[in-house]
Amino acid sequence: MIALVTAGCISCGTLLGLILSKMLPEHHLNADSKDAVKMGAGMITMMAALVLGLLVSSAKSTFDSTNAAITQCGAKVILMDRLLANYGPEANGVREELRRNVAAGIEMLWPEEGPIEAGLKTFERASAMEKLLEQIRGLKPQTDAQRTLQTQAQVLGHEIMLTRWLQIEQAQLTLPAPFLVILLFWLTLLYTSFGLLAPRNATVITIMLLGALALATALFLIVEMSRPMAGAIKVSSAPMRKALEHLGR
Repeated sequence: MIALVTAGCISCGTLLGLILSKMLPEHHLNADSKDAVKMGAGMITMMAALVLGLLVSSAKSTFDSTNAAITQCGAKVILMDRLLANYGPEANGVREELRRNVAAGIEMLWPEEGPIEAGLKTFERASAMEKLLEQIRGLKPQTDAQRTLQTQAQVLGHEIMLTRWLQIEQAQLTLPAPFLVILLFWLTLLYTSFGLLAPRNATVITIMLLGALALATALFLIVEMSRPMAGAIKVSSAPMRKALEHLGR
């Protein structure tokens, strides 16, 4: 929706500039007037480019940090399973529960069907890891080695829970609407000035509309990558699926 609104506003700005260039008196579009318009357009271009660059960098950083957190979570799940395996047969039930929890989490966060937002809300309400930690605490270690393994498994469980809640909280963050509105206003003004100075022919109009589409897709990428767990561009489930393959072995 944001991308469509952006494309529409910028395209309308371009057409408004083309219409104004035809309606304004000639002395409003002489060389001095055009130079003044170009100076204003250059200032807007610089500000818009700076803001867009910062937004893309921030969105990419958010996406990469979430991707790294998912990868680390998968590694910690495998390590927890190995610790429980070394604990002995008494932990087999906990290992099976861990495998079921990971499979359920993958199904919630990367559903093959159904809305993505609903899957994230279901993941937020899930309490499987808390129950798994209770089972780990319920183990009765007989040796110092088992006590050490139990403690290490609990530490990993708490780290996985922390990662889970960090991703849930991060999913609540959105780009401020006034920020996007102001940026869209700048881009619309910029393309209005382009339309005011450009010749009126099919080639120019086509290039202007393609430019509007490019900026719209840039904002689409920014908004979607800012929501790496719930947007159309999501982090990969491959690390967790690979971890699931190793559980119980």
